[in-house]
Amino acid sequence: MNSLRVRTGVLGLALLTGLAAPTTTATAADTAAAPTVEELRLDGDAPREILRRSGFDDAAPEFALALDRAHSWSQARRAVVREGTGLWRRAVDRAQGRGPEAGDLSRDDDRPLYWARLGMTRELRAWEPGFRLSDRQRALLLDELERTSRGQTGIRYPHGKGVKRVLVTGFDPFTLDRDIRISNPSGAAALALDGTVIETADGPARVEAAVFPVRWRDFAEGTVERALRPHLPEVDLFTTVSQGRVGRFDVERTNGAWRGGFGDNENVGVTGTIPVADPASQPQWTSTTLPYTEIVAADTGRFPVYDNTSVTEIPAGGTESVVRPEGPTPGSTARAGGGGDYLSNEIAYRATLLRDRLGLREELPGGHVHTPVLQFGAGNTTEVTDAQFVRNRVDIIGQVRSIVTAAVSATERTRD
Repeated sequence: MNSLRVRTGVLGLALLTGLAAPTTTATAADTAAAPTVEELRLDGDAPREILRRSGFDDAAPEFALALDRAHSWSQARRAVVREGTGLWRRAVDRAQGRGPEAGDLSRDDDRPLYWARLGMTRELRAWEPGFRLSDRQRALLLDELERTSRGQTGIRYPHGKGVKRVLVTGFDPFTLDRDIRISNPSGAAALALDGTVIETADGPARVEAAVFPVRWRDFAEGTVERALRPHLPEVDLFTTVSQGRVGRFDVERTNGAWRGGFGDNENVGVTGTIPVADPASQPQWTSTTLPYTEIVAADTGRFPVYDNTSVTEIPAGGTESVVRPEGPTPGSTARAGGGGDYLSNEIAYRATLLRDRLGLREELPGGHVHTPVLQFGAGNTTEVTDAQFVRNRVDIIGQVRSIVTAAVSATERTRD
């Protein structure tokens, strides 16, 4: 896929950690009535079928009615927060077996949330209220809808001692122009784990989860730091999760400060150093502090789990990229972390850099886990689901849960 070099910048004020903060300004073009590239895909047969067969085809129409009942900016904002939060809770409940059985899609499916959210953002982008709504106000409403419907504003942990706190993140489906039926098991795992308690040998652990968009611009605007910064100081372990290689899990040892240009869900590619605040102190590499040895050794499920140490670098004084199976060499320039040079590597880089800039490196286990690629059954090139597809996703979700359990247990043993 050809990449487009686009201008990116660090927007807004710097967070206390020196990382990028989100912008609160927008141009008329940013909030135009025209649907985005992502929203236009809603008109395909597969998205419509996924929404219908999950019962989520009512989300956008009901959201449009809620908007029409708003007669002021404040009423509109309340409606957006309520409906966005409700969509996330509805998706979590569906994934965890609560609520009415609507449609015949497997409950573990993450795609209804993705396509329903896009239906809602398209309604909000095109909405013409009966009061003046500035471009900036519409952009703020879109931001509220994105954050609430992704679980980013609903992360809550119990007070007191005795329960560990774990934070897990996943991603939207991506490469949809290659196959619009795609699901992302990391997003499915986030829905399945959010708000659950896992039992470890050292006691219970409460998991909170959120999902992130597959869009370069959101990351440049600081969406990762904005969502994670309030919570990293209070958690006992975190892991970002994304879909990776066929047939295997990987615990990525090292993350690189490089964007490789692969097209995102808006069909935009970005090449260059990952943009963060205070670039003068920006490292080329960050590292996992997850207990990778114990995770790899644990019996977590049917897919093998690897400690992936490989990176791609330009050695100090060199000009050409070199693959280093054992990790980066001193003074090198990043060209790909263990998790590549796409947004999975970037969320891992940003989350672990945030950990380090908060002064938590020595005490907070955190890093990135890549799941196997979620595959359809043999010969299925048109159906939106099949038995093998569901089995693979269920097994991946279960193994993510087991990996988190193993990580928490190993961390407690190390501290003892």
